[in-house]
Amino acid sequence: MKKYFFCGIGGIGMSGLAEVLLSTGNKVIGSDRSFDVGKKELLRLSFKEKGIDIFPQDGSGVDKSIDVFVISSAIESNNIDFIKAQSLGINIKSRAEVLSEIFSLHNGIAIGGTSGKTTVTAMTGEILKQAGLFPKIINGGIMLNEGSNVALGTGGFCVIEADESDGSIELYRPSISVVTNISLDHKPIIELKKLFIEFISKATVGAVLNGDCSETRELKKYNDNVITFSLKEEGSDIIARNIRLTEEGSFFEVGDTSFELRVIGRHNIENALASIGVGDMLGISRTISSKALYNYKGVHRRLETVGKAKGITVIDDFAHNPAKIAATLSALKESIGRLWIIYQPHGYAPTRLMKEGLIEVFSSYMDKNDILLLSEIFYAGGSVSADISSEDIAKPLRAKGVKAEVISSRSEILGKIMSEVKRGDRIVVMGARDETLSDFAHTIFQAIEIKYKEGSE
Repeated sequence: MKKYFFCGIGGIGMSGLAEVLLSTGNKVIGSDRSFDVGKKELLRLSFKEKGIDIFPQDGSGVDKSIDVFVISSAIESNNIDFIKAQSLGINIKSRAEVLSEIFSLHNGIAIGGTSGKTTVTAMTGEILKQAGLFPKIINGGIMLNEGSNVALGTGGFCVIEADESDGSIELYRPSISVVTNISLDHKPIIELKKLFIEFISKATVGAVLNGDCSETRELKKYNDNVITFSLKEEGSDIIARNIRLTEEGSFFEVGDTSFELRVIGRHNIENALASIGVGDMLGISRTISSKALYNYKGVHRRLETVGKAKGITVIDDFAHNPAKIAATLSALKESIGRLWIIYQPHGYAPTRLMKEGLIEVFSSYMDKNDILLLSEIFYAGGSVSADISSEDIAKPLRAKGVKAEVISSRSEILGKIMSEVKRGDRIVVMGARDETLSDFAHTIFQAIEIKYKEGSE
């Protein structure tokens, strides 16, 4: 048994990993600046119930009894806990390093790609659970089937979301590597491909690759055992046929097996095919995969419906890069109704990198009646050049005929929506990294509920 201190334990990746280590008999304590300012109170209380002691982030919880000091990627070098751990000579590891140690003890299935990996991780975990393999699942989002971002299975398999954004994907040695797609996100394509080539070549059992993504398809030569999946007829091993999209999900067939999903969008069929590919590689019958995918409920903030009132729907969504936004808008355009898109770009560097792609995707998918409300770029800290703003996205969009407006204040965004929203509209709160976006989505829905309870139209 070891004693772990988690610096930044309130983050979703850190909290899930802390739970996994606690479940295997380790002592876990930690700190988080969110708790110090009274935020995430429910999470703090859940830690207390599980026996995880939380300390102020002032160095008071860090002493020589700690075996491993686990640091979140969001923690700066001047953090007091971090400085004290260094001064005491405590073994300091990143979250990804600790995750890779856990992963190496299992038959590891690592899900990578610039879009869809959280969903594919959850779907793959459901298939392994349905097959009676009791996997550990360590994900980057809350799985609605679990009510958590982890599943503490006791079997020999571990399914993880492998993040390429910080390069930590290099740490993993998978049995099976999955690459959902490769598109512009945190890094240029050429850098991403280098990471994914190594990721695929290290897989000891094989790799599952998206045959519809040209960048991914090119990587087939880097592993001797590859399964490809596709929504098209391009020689892939797994092809979805007879696709029928509905407002509640979809139907499709793979070979002789029928599948039904209760999450919307063509992109979720693609995600399902990736998880079916893992099942095929493990020898799991497609009947089992079909049952698991029917039972799949979704992931928090992945096209998650917050609520509906008087024909108005509020949706909470994690989409933040051009590919994810395209998938979300494509799915929503399968149904009628005006879209209100509240989008918060995240990080100055990612926004600079993706600016042209963001302009292209919004102008391609938005109709003349749709409305885009951009808040200012979310700044998560650190030294960075703030030489771009949301107006740099909105202005060229307006030139293309898109109704795009920058409104910094959420209260003003809410006021505009409430004064103009009408029956049949769908309101999507979209963006990453800022956990208060979900709170804002719920605030919008609550305001709509109150409005119509009062009888106002």
